[in-house]
Amino acid sequence: MERLAMVIVTYKRQELLERLFASILKLTEAPWRIVVVDNENSERTSGIVKQFGQECTELWGTTEPDEEGGTARVVYFPQTENIGGSGGFSRGVGKAYALGASWFWVMDDDVSVLPDAVTALGKWSKRFGAIQGQRYDADGGHFFWQYRFNTALAIYNPFSPSGWKPGEEYKECNALCFEGGCFSREVVSKIGLPDERFFIYLDDALYGYLASKVTTVALVPDYVVKREREVQNQSIGSVRQLNSTSDMTRYYITRNRGYLARYFQLYGDYSPVGYALGTLLNFAKELIRLGLVDRGHFSSSWARLWAGYKDSKTILHDKDWKPMPPLA
Repeated sequence: MERLAMVIVTYKRQELLERLFASILKLTEAPWRIVVVDNENSERTSGIVKQFGQECTELWGTTEPDEEGGTARVVYFPQTENIGGSGGFSRGVGKAYALGASWFWVMDDDVSVLPDAVTALGKWSKRFGAIQGQRYDADGGHFFWQYRFNTALAIYNPFSPSGWKPGEEYKECNALCFEGGCFSREVVSKIGLPDERFFIYLDDALYGYLASKVTTVALVPDYVVKREREVQNQSIGSVRQLNSTSDMTRYYITRNRGYLARYFQLYGDYSPVGYALGTLLNFAKELIRLGLVDRGHFSSSWARLWAGYKDSKTILHDKDWKPMPPLA
């Protein structure tokens, strides 16, 4: 993949970041740039990235100059404040775009990459502008991607089939995951950067939805990453699971539905009735999560869900709201 930039967002998880770096050094094909967005702006992280950069140079050497004249593969990009995963990916992709990257492979710091991942993604890059590879869970089992989004309800489609039919090369998506998702410069130029206003949660689903308007977004059978952080969960059937989450995330789970709805309105995919029903289903799912996985703090969790819901209504009716602009 020509001028492939990995974009990694990290925040206060240096041990996981070091594990990710160790896996990158085992890649059979070297990325062109590795942009590390540090939302903590930590001296410790800075030192880890510097050491990693030296190891990359020893292993792979430098590259042709980028648009800023740099030749090192690793670019450290600290932020002055925590801008969340959404802000990190938005600014990280923006940085890589300014450097001249042609492809963007995005991930958090809690995964490792598989040695043949770049080769696996590269073989699909001539056919699709956005590629979602498979992921192993922390226990080594298959992790089910939520690759279809029901725009009428503004929720992930829980009935998306997880298996592969005989002869099925790929599955067409209208969502992405920023844990191993990969997309081209052409896509970024047309739909703009990820929307940093999300802070966390659903920003990748939206980006995949927007990408599907300008290219085919493909879920492919190749495994490219493995989750390294174990999360408490409850299995739902034989494939899906309901993961534990924080009260902070619960706020964005409900609030960011307002942003989704605004984008859906732009493309004629918004249904007021469907959106209302989807909101009820969303609340039901979170109540089930509280009952099965995150017991013990119902009052605070409900308060954050409700606060997010109220703010989503404000976003939905904000006359000054504007989408992220295209870069072309």
